[in-house]
Amino acid sequence: MSFVLSLVAAAALQAAAPATPSVHGYGALTLAPGGKRLAAIESAETVGTASDSRAAIVIRSAKGEITGRFDPCQTCRYGGPAWSADGQKLAFIGSDMRAGAATLFVIEGDKVRAAATVKGVASTPRWAPNGQSIAMLATVGARKQTGATQAGVRQVGEIGVAGAIDEQRIAFVPTAGGDVTFASPDDTFVYEYDWTPDSKGFVGTAAKGDGDNNWWVASLQAFGTDGASRVIAAPKMQLNAPRVSPDGKSVAFIGGLMSDFGAVGGDVWTVPLAGGQPTNLTEGYKGTFTSLYWTAKGPMASAILGGDSAIARIDPAGGAKVTLMARGEVSYSAGDGRVSFDPSGKLAATVVDSFAKAPQILLGAPEALKPITHDNDALTANYIGKSVTWKNEGFDVQGWLQAPAKVEPGKTYPMVVIVHGGPSSAVTSRFGSSGTVYDLLKAGYYVFQPNPRGSFGQGEAFKTSNRRDFGGGDLRDILAGVDAVEKIAPVDDKRLGVFGHSYGGYMTMWTVTHSQRFKAAVAGAGIANWISYYGQNGIDQWMVPFFGDTAYNDPAIYDKLSPIRTIKDAKTPTFIYVGERDVETPAAQSMEFWHGLKAMNVETSLVIYQDEGHGIRRPENRTDLTNRIVGWFNSHLGS
Repeated sequence: MSFVLSLVAAAALQAAAPATPSVHGYGALTLAPGGKRLAAIESAETVGTASDSRAAIVIRSAKGEITGRFDPCQTCRYGGPAWSADGQKLAFIGSDMRAGAATLFVIEGDKVRAAATVKGVASTPRWAPNGQSIAMLATVGARKQTGATQAGVRQVGEIGVAGAIDEQRIAFVPTAGGDVTFASPDDTFVYEYDWTPDSKGFVGTAAKGDGDNNWWVASLQAFGTDGASRVIAAPKMQLNAPRVSPDGKSVAFIGGLMSDFGAVGGDVWTVPLAGGQPTNLTEGYKGTFTSLYWTAKGPMASAILGGDSAIARIDPAGGAKVTLMARGEVSYSAGDGRVSFDPSGKLAATVVDSFAKAPQILLGAPEALKPITHDNDALTANYIGKSVTWKNEGFDVQGWLQAPAKVEPGKTYPMVVIVHGGPSSAVTSRFGSSGTVYDLLKAGYYVFQPNPRGSFGQGEAFKTSNRRDFGGGDLRDILAGVDAVEKIAPVDDKRLGVFGHSYGGYMTMWTVTHSQRFKAAVAGAGIANWISYYGQNGIDQWMVPFFGDTAYNDPAIYDKLSPIRTIKDAKTPTFIYVGERDVETPAAQSMEFWHGLKAMNVETSLVIYQDEGHGIRRPENRTDLTNRIVGWFNSHLGS
């Protein structure tokens, strides 16, 4: 009897308990031409965990009302929703990793159908302007997921022989469905692309050979639906977001020094579609452009200015004439770039979030965006961020400081400095609901995320200022930023930690071999020895623009900037982690640094996550990693 009553009582308590809050996410947002509808990949993430609900393609009206929800493949992950030119049909990709296939789906009205299936991987569907076909990027027989941050294939058997390289190609199919036709050659990897207005061809950034490695030497090329190809321009810079002008005469793109494909940041350039010398439209502008769209009103772009995000109109005549339409301490995100524009240029849509505000979709004139979704209105931020600026060695530097929820007067607190990856990247204001930063704040730490020289946000001169100086000026900027923070926040200088992943992992290794200021460190996917790294990684082309030459032609600079050379100066307890199949920063680099610390009798721990690539992606591994990071700092700094 009492047992039954206990069960009833437990059920009643469970029913009365408040539900765990979740953050509604709007991924890959895209605005239909005419601005009457939007589509996104929507799901919900439980606050404080890495768990997501089942994602689906959701169509909304301009008022934010849901008018359609589509989930045609229960084993698929969705991507790339794209509207037809008339705004009536939506294409998207369903990737079934179990089956090793990708399907191009089309929604018309309330019906969804499969237009084509590729045995391999596919992404980025785009409708022909005449509406008669749909293009996509496809890799037939793919041996891995696309991109250097994905887990690499195991290096066994004969390496580097024919057939061992994935090539991503432009493919297109009739709108009604049918056979896949390839427009780009089978020996060329296409990274990004756009239709020409006549629907007879494409422009794209492309390079022959290994797609993971060769984006840094990619050129701007034209491809015909008949298979013809030619080079439009091959400037000595990294290229992103090619966009053809509505009149078909010019191509705009974002170009500059960039360290990772997908981490877009540079100036806006144009070049004649017929070919010629590119023109920098924004030369000398004190900001970094992060996505691009060519509307009837000219090129429109998103940008980072200091730590702010902005929407801007670019004068196609050049002269660095940039008109800011919106700016704030927020982050923007959308599917094809950070903002989705109507072709007229009169309307835009984007997902906006910040330290203070959970994600919501905004729609309207670019200078007067208004929220149309309210799924997250009840969520309040536990940890607010503050922009901090300081001067160092002639540079204006910016970063973000977040405080734990409860700060008691008269007390001081430990702080973890998190160095972003790249180095060509930047931290912007984002709503936190899970992950390492969230858990560190929850555990009572201040968190400081600086954007030192080499970062986006202050133009190309600032971004290129760490060439051949990794760990030099950027570390001095960071240490000066810590000084600035300690003047405005109750941070205990004797309880400082440093943490970073990728380039941030390298910076952590460099910091603990060049400074005794930090009492604990975490180095994720770092680089200990640039010389050995050059021969181990799958993306050695990225290094030449930053070091000025190869490691074989100029080994001195690579050796000079290697943390392993000063390992005898390390004293800081350091936790190290990496993915087993990391293409960008192979596990051998983490092992080399771990071995060096052990030889110096420095407390250290190394975890290599099985089958993971450059990012630790599996939820159980992400949870384990966050627990280890917070635990490491707790044991050495005391939260």
